[in-house]
Amino acid sequence: MPANLPQTYLDADKRYREAKTPEEKIAALEEMLALIPKHKGTDKLQADIKRRISRHKELSQKKPGAVIQKSVFNIDKEGAAQVVIIGPPNTGKSSLVDALTKASPEIADFPHTTHKPTPGMAQHENIQFQLVDTPPITEDYVDPEMADLIRRADIVVLLLDLKADLIGQYEDTLRVLDTFRIFPEGTIVPEGVRRPVFFKKMLVAANKMDEEKDEEDLETFLELTGLQQPALGISLHRGKNISEFLEELYRLSGIIRVYSKNPGKAPDLKEPFVIPRDSTLEDLALKIHKDFARKLKFARIWGNTVHDGQMVQRDYVMQDGDIVEIHI
Repeated sequence: MPANLPQTYLDADKRYREAKTPEEKIAALEEMLALIPKHKGTDKLQADIKRRISRHKELSQKKPGAVIQKSVFNIDKEGAAQVVIIGPPNTGKSSLVDALTKASPEIADFPHTTHKPTPGMAQHENIQFQLVDTPPITEDYVDPEMADLIRRADIVVLLLDLKADLIGQYEDTLRVLDTFRIFPEGTIVPEGVRRPVFFKKMLVAANKMDEEKDEEDLETFLELTGLQQPALGISLHRGKNISEFLEELYRLSGIIRVYSKNPGKAPDLKEPFVIPRDSTLEDLALKIHKDFARKLKFARIWGNTVHDGQMVQRDYVMQDGDIVEIHI
């Protein structure tokens, strides 16, 4: 028997997955239990929700044990992707995070103002990216814990200052990353480098593109370095190419957005499911709930590559912007 879960249930499930505390998780689960249709087709799903409620209640009642000090460089991922902003001093890392998020990192005209990473959420259309401001990287000193932060990131933005020596900044930063065994995607690793190595999606952004001459300087830099990574000139002062910066993060993230709908109802286009590019219908069902993937019969899809309402099977490869009506 199909579950035909209402959109309000899916919304509650999304709140559960994003909840940070046991109390928030319990509230979302109890709402899901109240909204789920009561019939044989949802018996196991109801039982699973009840087990999760019980488990979270137990966790919330446990006495806290010894407090383990968490490093300030260990930042939990949030949003569609974690983007770590790195670079030399005074390139505008804090200003970039401040302009795009509500994090309000400390900003000053002198170098090394930032002494710990500061995360903030940047809105791009109907999704968010987590931007992380970081202490500056120089060949003289970099906090060793920066290595793990960069390795865990989904995307690394190398922010440079167009008013300074672009090539020197770029090469100096890459040399520091080399010591961490971190390389941009597509790089040929030199012989003798100890394994494992870490390849990262990287965007080179040149800040302070305030005048026409600055665009010429960026073109010269790209020609001289033969840069293989995507690059973009921006101006925080003039607000230039900021939306393009976010669009480039979306492209690099390797994700797509798909939307859910119930039979006979309009789709919810405000809060998409964010899944990796090339994910299948089965992958999406598994993200919603493991029982969805197991009981999945078919789905109807509205999108650019199918006829409206076309029936597809679990191996259908989801496309960006697809609207999906799952039948289980």
